[in-house]
Amino acid sequence: MKVDSAKICLIFREMADFLSIKGENPFRVRAYERTAETLEHLPGDLEELHRGGRLADIPGIGKGMLEKIDTILNTGRLPAHEKLKAEIPEGVRELLFIPEIGPKTVKLLHGTAKVANISDLEQFVKSGKLRDLPGMGAKTEENILRGIRLYRTSRARILLGKALPIVEEIVAELKNKASTWIERISPAGSLRRGKETIGDIDILVSSANSHPIMDAFVQLSPVEEVLAKGETKSSILTRQGLQMDLRVVLPDSFGAALQYFTGSKPHNINLRERAIKRGLKINEYGVFTQSGEKLGGKEEEEVYNLLDLPLIPPELREDRGEVEVAEAGKLPKLLENPEIKGDLHVHTQASDGTASIEDLIEKAKEKGYEYIAICDHSSSLRIGGGLSEKMLLAQIREIRNINCHLTDFQLLAGSEVDIKKDGSLDYPDDILKQLDIVVAALHTGFKQDEKTITDRVVKALQNPFVRIFAHPTGRLLGEREPYAIDLDKVLEVAKDKGIWLEINAQPQRLDLTDVWVMEAKKRGVKLAINTDAHNLQGLDLMTFGVVTARRGWLESSDVINTVPLEDLLKNLR
Repeated sequence: MKVDSAKICLIFREMADFLSIKGENPFRVRAYERTAETLEHLPGDLEELHRGGRLADIPGIGKGMLEKIDTILNTGRLPAHEKLKAEIPEGVRELLFIPEIGPKTVKLLHGTAKVANISDLEQFVKSGKLRDLPGMGAKTEENILRGIRLYRTSRARILLGKALPIVEEIVAELKNKASTWIERISPAGSLRRGKETIGDIDILVSSANSHPIMDAFVQLSPVEEVLAKGETKSSILTRQGLQMDLRVVLPDSFGAALQYFTGSKPHNINLRERAIKRGLKINEYGVFTQSGEKLGGKEEEEVYNLLDLPLIPPELREDRGEVEVAEAGKLPKLLENPEIKGDLHVHTQASDGTASIEDLIEKAKEKGYEYIAICDHSSSLRIGGGLSEKMLLAQIREIRNINCHLTDFQLLAGSEVDIKKDGSLDYPDDILKQLDIVVAALHTGFKQDEKTITDRVVKALQNPFVRIFAHPTGRLLGEREPYAIDLDKVLEVAKDKGIWLEINAQPQRLDLTDVWVMEAKKRGVKLAINTDAHNLQGLDLMTFGVVTARRGWLESSDVINTVPLEDLLKNLR
């Protein structure tokens, strides 16, 4: 049984939460949390490291935890975890998914107020009784109710960054098991359009014989439950709780079906209205005359061409003016992954990352990059292992020395500098001026009002050494809503001061959003797509930032880290 590190991390984090709810020794709780944190940033495959005996050499993993890891790797389960899980009612466990509520609060709510599920919690808060509990007030009420709304909105969807690997696994295994019958295969729906969160997954296959494909689909290894099986459509539930629908169509309808099931619905309505004006009908089977003669549908491009349009990229199909722009022949040449020349926001083990500078260089070179910017946290962000001034100066010297030995690649000395509550920066100017690049970011004071946060950011962006404003709204999808900020004002200042706004490629961030990326482009503000990588694998997240950029209509010229090193250095100067 193959068990990945993500499952073991989940088990250990749940152990920590369950023990905390039961009021167990906080040192035991912290041991599980610390092990989960270590496993999340392993420098290699967990099972391979364990079998080779190298897992024991990694700080933060004790003998007891090694035994538990061995048990999970061999059996797929941990009896102690299952025992604890059974002791805590499911509704109580679900309370942990509400932002703003941790295990200690769950213990208080369940033990003192007998709150047994989310509905109980909502009723309890609305009754005003929450304020009777120690440490609870009106602000806590507001935060919990907001968290409940956020949870209910997000729980039916999965992050793009989590959905895509699952779909790729399904597609690869299906192609392997049914290659004789599959002619073409593609994901459709919101996944293909690159939306930040995904509901149900649609996979489309063209074949003249659907039966063996359906047989293979419902027996794939990620299948947890078969919801339905038919001749042309089957549905499964994966181990991750994701519903996936497979549709098989005849080859001469594959293009029309792919267009139809990719959506979006408003985009498709626009196309149907356009077809009607031309005396045509369009559906998942093809494009037809009013008398029923089929004109095309084998290729997706045919569908658009028969409506007097060029093929519109899936990421643009949101009915935001793409049809009208396509008709005018002015579709943008959307950014492609290979056009990215480097990453301008990367962390190392000097702060809260796990990779060394040398390993990051090698990984970046493998990706064909010309540069990366080392941007560890600044001193006041203690939770992120922020660097003191002395440590930062030492890191700058180290980077300069490494660059002396590099060819066709350059490290940039940078820092993710915290914007303080008064809008000042975490390092003085005489430190900032020694950096190649300064990435300013908010990490505290998220609950301040819009004017206060906006004023903080505007003041920070006035600093002549700041070049990038990182993850501009601070959101974490499904976990934390954006802080209140006037992005119109921020874009105005960014344009005036030549500041680049970040598209943070972390799947739980994707911040800026595609809508604000479009707005930044309209105003002539440049974007920097960065991974904010905290380990080597994090550098591979760039693709999600590029998808967001494409959804925001960006071309290579709109993105600063598409330029060669020499041009980037000129821009920085």
